[in-house]
Amino acid sequence: MRDDIFSKHSDMLVDFVFDKQVANVFPDMIRRSVPGYDTIIPMLGVFSEKYVQPNTNIYDLGCSLGAATLSIRRRIKAPGCNIIAVDNAEAMIEQCKINILNDSSSTPVEVICDDILNINIENASLVVINFTLQFLAPEKRDTLLKNIYQGLNSGGALVISEKVVSDNKPQQLFYDGLHTEFKRANGYSELEISQKRTALENVLIPETSEYHLKRLKDTGFEFATSWFQCFNFTAFCAVKA
Repeated sequence: MRDDIFSKHSDMLVDFVFDKQVANVFPDMIRRSVPGYDTIIPMLGVFSEKYVQPNTNIYDLGCSLGAATLSIRRRIKAPGCNIIAVDNAEAMIEQCKINILNDSSSTPVEVICDDILNINIENASLVVINFTLQFLAPEKRDTLLKNIYQGLNSGGALVISEKVVSDNKPQQLFYDGLHTEFKRANGYSELEISQKRTALENVLIPETSEYHLKRLKDTGFEFATSWFQCFNFTAFCAVKA
């Protein structure tokens, strides 16, 4: 279904929520709003092949409709693995379960509707947080990453994709302008762009790439790097020694 949620003027805009209306149009919304998304999702399968270890757990935290889970699942070669897909939006989880059932891959998937902060990460070889950390309250992000680090096995990887900001004002204006042009090119009107921006401004709190990398290293990851960027959207990988 095509995303037209913000196509009509509203004088009573509320904060963005991942409800049934969003779940119904989410694939269209994210592909038309997030530059590089169609590259990041398939690449998660590459990370799966490289980092998933036999008889371990793989976590997709903030799984939405399960795109990342399916990409990982289809490329797992190690035996005895289990995927845990978590999201706190019931509407997203309902559709995610359907998408998993319609997939023929063999690795078991446990789909959980809960806050990702409540999930105990254990015996993990790969953890993915795909455009989700940015929706957590900033003061809770350290807690989540420490939980992940403690639950990762040696040689395990954490992959994070996020919208980022820059402390350099000209660079930030450059990114903002290109992102707006990207959305226009994908058919969003000025009204849609403006209203969605307003709905997200108190919900999506981005950080700089430098801060992401510093926090990963402060958490304990010996290796952390960015591996993809398109405008102001960046993906990171951190590996536990």
